[in-house]
Amino acid sequence: MEIRPGVLRTPDARFADLPDFPFAPHYVEVPGGALGPLRMHYLDEGPADAAPVLMLHGNPTWSFLYRHMIRPLADAGHRVIVPDMIGFGRSDKPADRSAYSYDRFVGWMGAFVDALDLTGITLVCQDWGGPIGFRILAERPDRFAAVFATNTLLPNCEPPPRGIEGWPGPGIEAWIETCRTSSDLPAGELVAGASLHRPASDVLAGYDAPFPEAAYKAGLLQITCGIPVSEAAEGLMANRAAWALLERWDRPFATAFSDGDPATAAWAPVFRRRVPGAAQCAHPVIERAGHFVQEEQGPALAAELLRFLDA
Repeated sequence: MEIRPGVLRTPDARFADLPDFPFAPHYVEVPGGALGPLRMHYLDEGPADAAPVLMLHGNPTWSFLYRHMIRPLADAGHRVIVPDMIGFGRSDKPADRSAYSYDRFVGWMGAFVDALDLTGITLVCQDWGGPIGFRILAERPDRFAAVFATNTLLPNCEPPPRGIEGWPGPGIEAWIETCRTSSDLPAGELVAGASLHRPASDVLAGYDAPFPEAAYKAGLLQITCGIPVSEAAEGLMANRAAWALLERWDRPFATAFSDGDPATAAWAPVFRRRVPGAAQCAHPVIERAGHFVQEEQGPALAAELLRFLDA
């Protein structure tokens, strides 16, 4: 439904009876420029006075992705905060693709962190959660205590040996072109296509739930177009500044990539090599999982995250 010109909000009925998703919704407003304030949804489980574990999703998912990790962390005494990016999940969705950009996604999520006044954060990030989360960390390093990264990246168009051999490659460029020229893509099928084992139909319906019509998918389609793959790309210099901060980061930084995601596998050793805080951490590999490791092996990833937090 359109709540005001140019801003859509998914009806609550779309989120009823989702599998393994009993969590209460919470909301906060972030600045939306000419569109006015935008309502951002998040989950907030566990003790309110505990240090926050901030879990950031990517494309085309939402907080539903982390459903098998939230309860184990909360039961262990951690405050678990899982926001939906603007354009995703239960958060507001600007209807025009021009409303979205890499920098705006960073700005919205940064405003969310500031609005909740989060400190002592352990950042958990996957897919776009990394490029967005690392930028927020670089802008607000005093708010963060540790990083737990899985199946993510921070591209800045560096040549080898500091960067990734063959990245960006034709696969990335083809995916950007697909998103640029498409008017609709099925969220559930995108998740299934990047999984080693096809999720159940009710789970795939959960990923489709935020998008009752193609009009709700402007953010899903546009975010991929923001991947910085050239020297002229928006966000490239900010990504390089984030790398400069990460190369001085001596707080804990763990990677827990899956064994079945060729799209991001090469980035794990880059983080381990370049981030000083990685030297003090274990770096487990999560077996039998594709790109969306939380979906296929959420309990195993949660167990590794708990070991990281305990250490």
